[in-house]
Amino acid sequence: MPEAGKVPGTPRKKTIAAGPKPAASRRSQKAEPSALDRLQSVIVGSLEDDKAENVVTLDLAGKASFCDRMVIATGLADRQIVAMAEHLSEKLHKAGLRRIQVEGAAGADWMLIDAGDIIVHLFKPEARAMYGLERMWGSELDEVSQA
Repeated sequence: MPEAGKVPGTPRKKTIAAGPKPAASRRSQKAEPSALDRLQSVIVGSLEDDKAENVVTLDLAGKASFCDRMVIATGLADRQIVAMAEHLSEKLHKAGLRRIQVEGAAGADWMLIDAGDIIVHLFKPEARAMYGLERMWGSELDEVSQA
């Protein structure tokens, strides 16, 4: 006869029988920002510190396979754009990101920083208007495709 108080079965079955975690611990986890939100906060904060103009964040989850979010910002001069990219790379590295890819560092009108799940585009005003990434990936695209 099994002893009273002992539950028969494997450790896995015992875990399943124990059920989910209490609701209080699940609520506290949801209150914390996700890693993606923290990364976005570092990026937007860095760009705002460097006086980037018209900073826009687009949610691309489910729309693109290469990233979950896109941040687009404008700098007025080549030097400002290069400085924003350098500062952003340093801050992302301090935040724990190890593989940061930077494209267009040769003084172009457009620089791209690949921070994994978030892609950052830094433009001069003319280039930003010409490429129109907000129109390409923004909510207007969803409205057109649903019609």
